[in-house]
Order: sequence, then C-alpha cells, then structure tokens
Amino acid sequence: MPANITAQLYDLPKTMKAIVLETPNEQIQLAELTLPLPQCDENEILVKVEAVGLNPLDAQFAKTGFSQWHYPHILGLDAVGTVVQANKGSFPSVGDRVMWHSNLSQHGVLSEYAKVANFAVSVIPDGVKSNIAATIPCAGMSALIALEKIKIVEGDTVFIEAGAGAVGQFAIQFAKQRGADVFTTASKCNHKLVKKLGADVVFDYNDKKLCEKIRSTLGPQGFDAVIDSIGGETTVRNIELMRFCGRIACLKTLPALPAELMFRKAPNISIVSLGGAWLANSLCAQQHMSFMSKLLLENVACGDVSVPELALVDFDAQSISKALHTQIDGGFTGKQIVEIR
Repeated sequence: MPANITAQLYDLPKTMKAIVLETPNEQIQLAELTLPLPQCDENEILVKVEAVGLNPLDAQFAKTGFSQWHYPHILGLDAVGTVVQANKGSFPSVGDRVMWHSNLSQHGVLSEYAKVANFAVSVIPDGVKSNIAATIPCAGMSALIALEKIKIVEGDTVFIEAGAGAVGQFAIQFAKQRGADVFTTASKCNHKLVKKLGADVVFDYNDKKLCEKIRSTLGPQGFDAVIDSIGGETTVRNIELMRFCGRIACLKTLPALPAELMFRKAPNISIVSLGGAWLANSLCAQQHMSFMSKLLLENVACGDVSVPELALVDFDAQSISKALHTQIDGGFTGKQIVEIR
C-alpha cells in the first residue's frame, strides 16, 4: 500500500464477500465468493459499499458477458457507500458518503468493498438516504445525457418511450424543468404515475392504434425530439413520428434503418452510452458524469425530482439472480436496490 494512503474509520479486513458471474449464462446463475480487498492506486479511493442499484444492463451482460471481462467477474454498476481509504488531503475524504457509476470494463460493485477513481464520484448530501441515492446513477445520468443530446428547449414536443421505467421517470421530470411538452407511453396501470411526474399526454403502449392516436393528438408536424429506450422496430416507428430533421437519443443498439426513411426524415440520431466514458478513456466524459451526479443529487435533495419506487434485494446470489430476471422480463417500474450490510 502506498505510504500516502490512510484508512481512518477502522482496520480493514483482508477479504470481502462478492457476488460474481463465473461464466455468462442464460439462467443468470451467480455465485458468492470471498475475495481479497481491492488495492487502490494513487488516484483511487476504497469504499465500503452500502447499496447497489440494479439495471437491465446488468442482466443483459450476465447472459452474454462483455468482451473486456475476466471471470469470475463482480457484477453491478451503480453504487453508494462510505469512503474508508483515501489519499491524505484528497477529496472526497474518509468518512464521506459517495455515489458513482462504475467502469464497465473493470470489476463491478456487488461486493462489500469497491475501489473507484476519486474524480468519478459525487458526495451525497446528508438528507439523501443511501438506498435512495443508489437509484440515481445509470437511470438519472442516461436521462440527462439523452436530454443534452436532443437539445430540448422550452416549447419543444418530446416523446419519451417507457415513461414508467427508471430512465423515463427521470427524463419526464427534467424535460418538464426545461419547459418541454412531454408525451410518453406506459401501461394503463402506470398512467397516473407518469402524469404525476409531469407528463402532458400519456398513451397506452399496448394500444394497437398507438401511432394513429399519437398523430391525431399531435398533428401532422411530428415530435421535435424523442428519447428511445426500447430500440429495435420501436426506433424505426419513432423516427416515423418525428418531424423532418427531428432529434432522437437512442439508449439501445440501432436497428437497420430503411434508406427511404433516412432521406425522408433526415433524423439527427444520437447514442447514449455511459460506459463509453470509460471505454474511450475520456477523462472529460468521466468528470462530466460526476457533475451530472451532483446535479441529480441536488434535485433529489431539494425535492425537485423524485426517484423511482424502491424494491429492496438481499445481498446473496439467489436473490440477485431472481432480481436480474425481473429486470429483463419487463413491466417493472421501480428500482431494485441491493442493500449490503
């Protein structure tokens, strides 16, 4: 351990419990292992993890793996915890509670301890509970990046797919802050929820006449902008619903897009990728994620933005495997949080 590193809260253990993927598998079978504590480099801090937010991406990669992973691999991307080891005089300090979205190419955060670059975290305000903060990183930052890319201004009409999902809930609230007219989709049982968040018009995503009803409500001009969190044929449909030269931010891989549609609509297409900040080794993008985290925490702390409903998950392989299946089965509108005690 470098001489300028200090651990002040307590004597650290030499090992920790972690939930790992031993090999990618369709059943999302996970294992519990005892592993050595991570060793920090000069610009890294060690955090005692308290809560981890689960995301659909965790479930997807549990099935397929990721090209830069070595196995067994610790899963999990969104974490909250207390700094227990840091450089003397650095920020954040030992004892601070922090939140971050971790590096996709490295070990995740479903473990009792995790290391992270000190510039990639945000300090959590005292009034925000750890399990609340854990709902924020992936969903909240994805929503903010999407809104940045589609350049929402007051009076724009924006269509937010899957408004009751975690990304959709954050996107609706921040789009309304920017003065947009928000259209969204949700199941009928969630219409009241998205209306409460600020959506102006809500459509039933199961409606077979969805496109007809959107055009009837919106008129012939089409949406100024779209946030597409579904992908596939839904992306093609959403471009059809946009005005000429409209803007669309896509959170999933682009499908094959018909040439005629591209010429007729000339869409401005952006891709939202939190992982890209790390994979491209972009220090600027990594720091921007930290700034967005601070903005999200400030909005939650002052009550301007509400977080998705929490569903707590036990810190064991079986419970987390079951929760990840829920992530990809669809229909879940809250946020699953693993509490690590």
